[in-house]
Amino acid sequence: MTEMVLSPLDHIGFAVLDYRKMLHFYDAALAPLNMRRLLEKETSCGYGVDRPFFWISMPKEGRSVSKGLHVAFSADSEGTVEAFYAAAIGAGATDYGAPGGRERYPTGRYVAFVLDPEGNNVEAIFRGDQI
Repeated sequence: MTEMVLSPLDHIGFAVLDYRKMLHFYDAALAPLNMRRLLEKETSCGYGVDRPFFWISMPKEGRSVSKGLHVAFSADSEGTVEAFYAAAIGAGATDYGAPGGRERYPTGRYVAFVLDPEGNNVEAIFRGDQI
C-alpha cells in the first residue's frame, strides 16, 4: 500500500471584485493544468484536480479583496506551461513573463507568469525532475 504524503498547504482562497469575470478567467487559465470547478457555492468556487484547493469568492462585507497575490501552479511539462500562458492571455490576463527559463531559478525550471484581470500574479511552473 502506498503511503499518502500530504502537502502542508491544504488550500488557498481569496476574494475578487468581479466574481463572474474571474470565474471565466480561471476556467480558461486552469484548464491546461487539468484543473476545473469542483465545488461551487453561491458566493465561492473551488478549483482542483481531485479536490478543491484553489478558491475564489465574492468579498464579504467589511473584508477587502486580494491585490498582488502570487500563486504558482505545478505543470507536468513545458508544453503545459505554454498552454496555460496562452489560455490565460486569451482569457484576459496581462503578460508578466512569457514561458521560458529564468536566471534566478535553477536550471531546468520552465515558468510563465501572468497577471489575472484583477492584478494577481499567477504562475505555472514545470520543475522537471527537480524539487
